[in-house]
Amino acid sequence: MGKFVVKRTNNGGWKFDLKARNGQVICTSQTYKSEKSCLNGIASVTKNSPVANLEDQTVEGWEKTRFPKFEVYTDKAGEFRFRLKATNGQIIAVGEGYTTLRKCLNGIESIRKNVVDATTEMPKEEEAE
Repeated sequence: MGKFVVKRTNNGGWKFDLKARNGQVICTSQTYKSEKSCLNGIASVTKNSPVANLEDQTVEGWEKTRFPKFEVYTDKAGEFRFRLKATNGQIIAVGEGYTTLRKCLNGIESIRKNVVDATTEMPKEEEAE
């Protein structure tokens, strides 16, 4: 079972990480202004990731796909990354850099599996990142 871990940031914002069963962070959110909007982001990842299309921007002549979608791309360091975009085109989660395309795609599959029954862990009052 996956787990969304919600954190309060030092600047008063909110963000979440989705962790796999082994505790590894699979994806991270942007910083939200409120706890409610952060929880809405979690709901969006939960809803969109299982049905999201895959747009592999690492291949020449890649084709745009419809939202929601995972966009796979290479960063300036040559690592493979993904971002999950909701039906409105907003980025709702991003992944870390991977050394191979296969590992990046495995990260996407891990999100799809782990959101199904993921719990949400809220921060204790005094915790801030």
